[in-house]
Amino acid sequence: MSPLEAIAGFAVAAGLLTILPGLDTALVLRTAAVEGPRRAALAGLGITLGCLVWGMAVAVGLGALLAASHLAFTILKWAGAAYLLWLGIGMLARPRRSFELGDAAAGPAGGELTWLRRGLLTNLLNPKIGVFYVSFLPQFMAQGVPAGPFLVLLAAIHGLIGLAWFAVLITATRPLARALKRPAVVAWLDRVTGGVFVAFAARLALSRT
Repeated sequence: MSPLEAIAGFAVAAGLLTILPGLDTALVLRTAAVEGPRRAALAGLGITLGCLVWGMAVAVGLGALLAASHLAFTILKWAGAAYLLWLGIGMLARPRRSFELGDAAAGPAGGELTWLRRGLLTNLLNPKIGVFYVSFLPQFMAQGVPAGPFLVLLAAIHGLIGLAWFAVLITATRPLARALKRPAVVAWLDRVTGGVFVAFAARLALSRT
């Protein structure tokens, strides 16, 4: 695919993944509700910085792998597609029915930068994010561009989408929190995201490259 097609497809997919309820959403919503919008914004910024660190590390590694062996990169891409297919089928077959905010905002007292650090560590200490980036980013590798810088660009786009979503969460804390407590909403989000994952795997399987 062309660079523009890859960026457009990635932006749509990353947007869906960003709004999928998870620990990051819980942390920002609970912080906004309990500690206020400023600390929630710092937590969201920390989360985004953590994603960028993971994304850049994975992108640089994948770029080096492609430069060393196109076959190895292709094998990794197919393995990643299989992983996404497995995740997608699981979401379609067994969508969640609940999403609890829990005590995500509870934590030690400290200055406002404590929330930036907490958001950062939430992602840096979660190896699942690195595994997911390894599986996800290669599916949007465009033709005719340097792999490393382009994958870093995709990670940066994901970070910007995340910041925009956190701004929406903070602005509409109570309505969104109520919506995410509805089983039908959580199940719908899981099914949509699962369908996107399956579509990625199918696109790769049907492509000639």
